[in-house]
Amino acid sequence: MIFLFTFSFPLFTFSQDTVKGDDSEIQQKLENMAENSTDEEADYSSLLEGLIYFKEHPINLNKTNREELQSLQLLTDIQINNLLTHIEKDGKLITIYELQGINGFDLQTIQRLLPYVKVSDNFTSAHFTLKEMFSNGQHAVVIRYGRVLEDQTGFAPIDSAALFKSQNSRYIGSPDKVYARYRFIYGTNISWGITAEKDQGELFFKNKQKFNYSWYENSLNGNQKTGFDFYSAHFFLKNVKFVRSLAIGDYQATFGQGLTIWSGQAFGKSPDIMSVKKSAGGIRPYASVDENRFMRGAATTLGYKQFEATAFYSRKRVDANVSDTTDTGEALAISSLQETMGGNVAYKGKQFNVGVSAMSYQLDVDYKRALSYYNQFEFSSSKNFNVGADYNFIVRNFNFFGEASMSKNGGKAFVNGVLISMDPRLSLTILHRYYQRDFQNLLSNGFAESSSTANEKGLYAGLVAKPNISTTITAYYDRFEFPWLKYQVNAPSYGNDYMAQFNYTPSKKVDMYVRIRTRDKQKNTSTVDVMDYLVTVKQSNYRFNISYTITPSVKLKNRIELIDYKLDNNKTQKGYLVYQDITYSKMGKPFSFTLRYALFESDSYDARIYAYENDVPGSYSIPAYYDRGSRFYILLDYNLTRRIELWLRYSQTYYDNKKVISAGALTEIQGNTKSEIKAQVKFKF
Repeated sequence: MIFLFTFSFPLFTFSQDTVKGDDSEIQQKLENMAENSTDEEADYSSLLEGLIYFKEHPINLNKTNREELQSLQLLTDIQINNLLTHIEKDGKLITIYELQGINGFDLQTIQRLLPYVKVSDNFTSAHFTLKEMFSNGQHAVVIRYGRVLEDQTGFAPIDSAALFKSQNSRYIGSPDKVYARYRFIYGTNISWGITAEKDQGELFFKNKQKFNYSWYENSLNGNQKTGFDFYSAHFFLKNVKFVRSLAIGDYQATFGQGLTIWSGQAFGKSPDIMSVKKSAGGIRPYASVDENRFMRGAATTLGYKQFEATAFYSRKRVDANVSDTTDTGEALAISSLQETMGGNVAYKGKQFNVGVSAMSYQLDVDYKRALSYYNQFEFSSSKNFNVGADYNFIVRNFNFFGEASMSKNGGKAFVNGVLISMDPRLSLTILHRYYQRDFQNLLSNGFAESSSTANEKGLYAGLVAKPNISTTITAYYDRFEFPWLKYQVNAPSYGNDYMAQFNYTPSKKVDMYVRIRTRDKQKNTSTVDVMDYLVTVKQSNYRFNISYTITPSVKLKNRIELIDYKLDNNKTQKGYLVYQDITYSKMGKPFSFTLRYALFESDSYDARIYAYENDVPGSYSIPAYYDRGSRFYILLDYNLTRRIELWLRYSQTYYDNKKVISAGALTEIQGNTKSEIKAQVKFKF
């Protein structure tokens, strides 16, 4: 405890200069997604794409629209409405700080916007020539390399007999991770590019394959690829005459509140209670490397005044579906084609939006689950159809929104909510959802506690209060129920999620917050008994976070987080995480860096703590801290020239309570350290 107080004691001694806008709110959203997800391999990089783009190409507030501001996911529709109305009535903004005179824009909101917006009289016209496009557009090439430095079991030599006995005991490729992307962008009107990635263990060149056994090569059925394992390409056109958007290749389609059509990731519950309402982007280009959450084909949105009509078609391969088992009971992994088509028609006015969406998808083989009591209502066929209607309207300081959807089998899902700006110092959010147990949609992403938009009902209420200019209080309560069984929950169940956060910004230089979050859910008891019964598992997190600036070039950040995880036997597992960040970035200098040193300890994996780490642009890192040890990383950023930028990242986790990491897995390391390097270079021309 002495170390913890030493870590944080000197934090309150600085009080001048200006803290520039940062991504702390986005980081908290991503941390919450990692905490709530059951998928350790989930890829959230697509959620960062928009913000990375707007950092390099800030939105001109004097020449923007509602859809572009919504894509930032930093403003509510009420704030956007107030901003556009102000510009329409009072004329163009002269300076960014003129926003303080607009209802709903306080200093904290403006600081969040700073990295992504600008105020300018120079406009880019949508009516351009090819010569103008190629003269003023920007080409960018990004190349990234990374790997774990320690030897891992999956890459160790093996003889033919041992490999024959266990064919999944080795990777066929190298431990290198390779990523490459080319993209051309002209304003917000034109984008095209190609992205390629090879993950750890995937084969890059066949002639470099480690295993030269003919029987093994035959068992791979010729599925080894030469070159990158994953490719993605797109051409995207936006706001040219009546064509609101046109996508060819890979794209994402998001409409309404995510019940009927939502092909990508989406933020869920977080300290930003106003983000429970989703900001659908319609048709957008896809340039990330998540191999599942996108569409591949063509899509277009045509518009006339306030009316829009969208149509899309997608045909792509979906891996790792499971078909019937063999005679021995072994599951057969298959790769099937998914064909998807659908559309949306919408009216989008200043105060009122309404839309209708429909989507049909078909697999070339049946999607058959291993049937159990809990999943008997889930999708298990080759065809499905979904139709839904969504709405959004603003009445004074009330923003009502929602969506209703139905699947082919008659299953229904509903979500309705309201954002209320009662006063510049007080905002409320209320959201109700009801997802029937037989609602089926493989491309939905509605607001939910669980990972699917089915078998759930709940009521969420949140509050943001700003008693004075330096203080913000945020709180929410979510009560949820699961009317049918779930995995490892053999009865209807319920749970609660509470969060309270107190932010204090005594100056433009110092920002700190204290957060308490408590969640409880029911699950099957771990006690051996004649009959299963449900018990409540409770998790509580306590966090103190502070960031402050010593000089305009040096910014420090500290966090202390504690966790209590109460099991069904009333035994509490505990954990803690404490870290120190140092960021150096001097105006006009080509070099900057971010460094972190962290100490952590937990009694088990259940008592793990997640923390966002700065990474190379386009990538992300949100590791789970558990067991006992320390972690260190450093990220270097150097502008070699105006057109070439280089990033280097090194990270290492050290465990002082074990000698084998990831025991039994292909990633097993004989030792107590795990180190990773990343290098990325970007060329602009």
